[in-house]
Amino acid sequence: MRILVVEDEPQLARHVIRGLARHGHDASVQHDGAAGLQAALDNPPDLVVLDLNLPSLDGLSVLAKLREARCPSRVIILTARGEVEDRVKGLKAGADDYLAKPFSMEELIARIDALGRRGATPSAADRLEVAGLSMDVSNRRVTRAGQAVALSPREFDLLQVLMQEPRRVFSRTELCERVWQRNHEYDTRTVEIFIGRLRKKVDAGFDDALIHTVRGVGYAIRPPGDTAAASPPDETDETAP
Repeated sequence: MRILVVEDEPQLARHVIRGLARHGHDASVQHDGAAGLQAALDNPPDLVVLDLNLPSLDGLSVLAKLREARCPSRVIILTARGEVEDRVKGLKAGADDYLAKPFSMEELIARIDALGRRGATPSAADRLEVAGLSMDVSNRRVTRAGQAVALSPREFDLLQVLMQEPRRVFSRTELCERVWQRNHEYDTRTVEIFIGRLRKKVDAGFDDALIHTVRGVGYAIRPPGDTAAASPPDETDETAP
């Protein structure tokens, strides 16, 4: 995988680059936000490892500009900020994952490998359809009513899981396992954020919403007017917002 590391601490950057190279990745580094942004836009890598505290342009601004430009690169945020609020801001801005400093190289590699799998649950169908929402699985393209829907890799993976079983209610815990393939204390909040991002992109501008919250259980995708949901998983999630 081709990876761009945007990190202003030279020692940490060298450590990350060496670790990525040992695991077979082609990694390069930029030490400030503006240079990192330009490098990612000029030649989009498969993945960007992005620090938040950067000179010239902070990491959140870099991330926002990448997403505005529809850069397809996955983004993992590296940050010394331990507060949940800062991580939530990064996810809402378009990050696919986050890792708080200090971190182990093994965990960073595991997160990168999970993002590189391009979807937790392969579908037997090459094209999925739900009430005018169409997903081309092979080419990773989504349209609704013929209009293109630009999704980040994680958003695509989450929507794919929902569209593979329309009407079925997925708990947030199950979505964590299916899409992120790991558990940590903020996973359920992460799912809420990504569901919110999907709603803005899939349902915005349409009279009928396709993505639904089933309070006390989780989330489902179903056609307008279809109020009957499939049986939820045995494990129920806490009340969804």
